Amino acid sequence: MTVSTREFEGLQFPAAGTYDLDAAHKRVGFVVKHLMVSKVRGQFAEASATIVVAENPLESSVTASIKTASVETGQADRDNHLRAGDFFEAEKYPTMEYRSTGVKSHSGTEFVLDGELTIKGVTKPVELVVEFEGATTSPYGQHVFGFSATTEIDRDDWGLSWNVALESGGVMVSKKVKIEIEGEAVLRQG
Repeated sequence: MTVSTREFEGLQFPAAGTYDLDAAHKRVGFVVKHLMVSKVRGQFAEASATIVVAENPLESSVTASIKTASVETGQADRDNHLRAGDFFEAEKYPTMEYRSTGVKSHSGTEFVLDGELTIKGVTKPVELVVEFEGATTSPYGQHVFGFSATTEIDRDDWGLSWNVALESGGVMVSKKVKIEIEGEAVLRQG
């Protein structure tokens, strides 16, 4: 039986290896301000990620792919608008991609990753704050760890600039988008 965790700076950290995002235990979400007075939350139903936990945890890396057509906000017309040309152009750009480029810093269970996010063919640097939630072995013998991650981006940086000016000032949809990710990663077998 392989060891599922090891000690790293007081944490029970996952064993080195390649882990895949568990599709049944993940949420790739976002929050934007609407009409400058409320928040709209959404998510992408289809996303995959590969996390390589290195022998030295600070050399670990992640790559992720998110299907733009899988956007869900609970309102069909808004979802279709997000998939269309004003926003994701899902037919032309079926995925958004993320690739970490290094661990910038860490403290306790928090790791700050430098990385690159590609949306609609535009790649920009993004700093992702990752909270390590713990590691365990499931009742099915799988080695699993949990995490959550957040960042905030300006959607204009990726050409997602559609908006409507409001008579009262401000705009219909905020430029700032908060990204919220939660998930479990499972050690790849074989």
